[in-house]
Amino acid sequence: MNRSKTTKNPNNFILLAQILSMEKLISYPISALAFVVFFLVLIIFHPIQWICLNLFGYQAHKKSVDYLNFCLLRVGHLVGTTFKVEGRELIPEGVPLIMVANHQSLYDIIGIIWFLRRFHPKFVSKKELGKGIPSVSFNLRHGGSVLIDRKDPKQALPVIKQMGEYIQTHHRSAVIFPEGTRSRNGKPKAFAPNGLKILCKYAPSAYVVPITINNSWKMVKFGFFPLGLGNHLTFTIHQPMAVSAYDFDTLFTQTESVITQSIKP
Repeated sequence: MNRSKTTKNPNNFILLAQILSMEKLISYPISALAFVVFFLVLIIFHPIQWICLNLFGYQAHKKSVDYLNFCLLRVGHLVGTTFKVEGRELIPEGVPLIMVANHQSLYDIIGIIWFLRRFHPKFVSKKELGKGIPSVSFNLRHGGSVLIDRKDPKQALPVIKQMGEYIQTHHRSAVIFPEGTRSRNGKPKAFAPNGLKILCKYAPSAYVVPITINNSWKMVKFGFFPLGLGNHLTFTIHQPMAVSAYDFDTLFTQTESVITQSIKP
């Protein structure tokens, strides 16, 4: 059967719309429960983070953040979400890392923090997230991540420089989403080079680790509420590339290419 004729058949679109409508209807009560549990987890872990950081230091705080995100992943199971990570064995140990990924939803961040926890991932995040959100804002302000004002590029440059110097010194990981904002339909936006370029300059011994995230956007395909049901999120880690082995333009082009070519429609 000709696939193009099948996909253009009006009856197929009507059937798809009916399925989505039914999924959305079913999702309302399930999503309500998931949101309540999600928020409770954030509330519970906020004082735990404070105690760990102020009484026991960085390592204890990091553990609390790890298990915060473990619990948030389990909340995803309430709406039928499953997770798969491929290629972790490719990531080199004991060196600074710059993890570069496409961005589709909040669960991109949650998955990276938990599944790649042994690499101490830190995020380049927008400043609006640095206040008002239990647990999340506290971790962004005190866990080694940096906050940038996307409306003020001049402010962002020294902050990202600071992140590069931090991972170079401590052999930890910076996570950057070069699209700048999440894709709402899974299709990648153009990658912006500036943030990655600064990180590479100030962490010259780092490896760039390209990561492709698939199906995360389907969790929020109806918007903030309700959530999409029964999605299988995958995190595919590609071959890392030493910053010192490439000129930046080549490194950037190859990174964007390997990530976007593995994004599924």
